[in-house]
Amino acid sequence: MKVENVALRLFHPTDQAAARQLILNGLAEHWGTLDPARNPDLHDIGAGYAAGVFLVAVQNGRLIGTGALMPEAPGAARIVRMSVAREMRRQGIGRAILEALLDAAQAQGYRQVVLETTATWQEAIAFYERHGFRRVAVRDGDVHFVLDLS
Repeated sequence: MKVENVALRLFHPTDQAAARQLILNGLAEHWGTLDPARNPDLHDIGAGYAAGVFLVAVQNGRLIGTGALMPEAPGAARIVRMSVAREMRRQGIGRAILEALLDAAQAQGYRQVVLETTATWQEAIAFYERHGFRRVAVRDGDVHFVLDLS
């Protein structure tokens, strides 16, 4: 299913408050509580993600999704901060963000993309597995994934 009027674009400083709130809302929804101090990278997204690609999904002027690609190691990048507004999930927005990040990774010459998610976050695990990521480890309550781009 494709959602109408959704644009993917690079993060702009004017997105700061909405992007931070969207991500924190998703974390609070999953965990039931939230300590914003545990997410210092969200205080200044533009600066914190300057070395990578931070995308936002916008519909009718409202920020409804985020995702970022950051350098991890030579030849490898990490996907982080994937989040879609609760009422907008399962409509292809997360897939569109993920595909755009993977395209960016390939364009930048990365051969591998890694990511992790909480082992109890079954929806996220299934999402990444549907998109070709394979589990490589479970450590400290997180499932670690890899996708080879070659």
